[in-house]
Amino acid sequence: MRGDNQSSVSEFLLLGLPIPQGQQGVFFALFLGMYLTTVLGNLLIILLIRLDSRLHTPMYFFLSHLAFTDISFSSVTAPKMLMNMHTQDQSISYAGCISQVYFFLFWGDLDSFLLTSMAYDRYVAICHPLHYTTIMSQSLCLLLVIVSWVLSCASALLHTLSYGRIGANILKVPSTKGICKALSTCGSHLSVVSLYYGAIIGLYFFPSSNNSNNKDVIVAVLYTLVTPMLNPFIYSLRNRDMKGALGSIFSRGTCSP
Repeated sequence: MRGDNQSSVSEFLLLGLPIPQGQQGVFFALFLGMYLTTVLGNLLIILLIRLDSRLHTPMYFFLSHLAFTDISFSSVTAPKMLMNMHTQDQSISYAGCISQVYFFLFWGDLDSFLLTSMAYDRYVAICHPLHYTTIMSQSLCLLLVIVSWVLSCASALLHTLSYGRIGANILKVPSTKGICKALSTCGSHLSVVSLYYGAIIGLYFFPSSNNSNNKDVIVAVLYTLVTPMLNPFIYSLRNRDMKGALGSIFSRGTCSP
């Protein structure tokens, strides 16, 4: 072909959210508030775990990494989405698109792998409580996190085997009190996993329609913005240790001159 007939792709146009005309400002404020809540809430989780020695346990070690991953995962798409909503410009450069896809997959896979590590931690706490401190040693926790960062991928089979074993051991508990205690041990973790994967699974269970693109966008918002925003509340409001640590931080700030 002649040179003047050739063209190259330098940018893409994003579909954006199905927002009615005249309501862009309302949705911009809504998503900005959700993103800021995600960042500040997860930063608070990291700060509490860092400052309170009572939270220096395997479960909270994984949780601090999950909180950082949630911040990063939301930051891949939320700032660009907010900027596009503000400027009414749906374009994204080719390099920006490739970078966004890479980091979206990286942080999403890392999130899944950390949830797998946390599932194993809860499995040991439920099925081998007397050997928990021995099994979940500092070196093992560090190794699990390093492997998560290096591989940045999760296996559906591994998830099925982590949760299959937990469910089987819960059903083997003879008393109702024991079952309730086991569910309480992993309740917060299961809530987060349900939120994270529930939206994605729902995308495939509900039949497609003419507005399938809108459905895909809404589901993407759920697991990239809503779930990371709710994680700090699930792990803090339902957890006695986190509430105690938060109270200590506030008391320390009040008593300081």
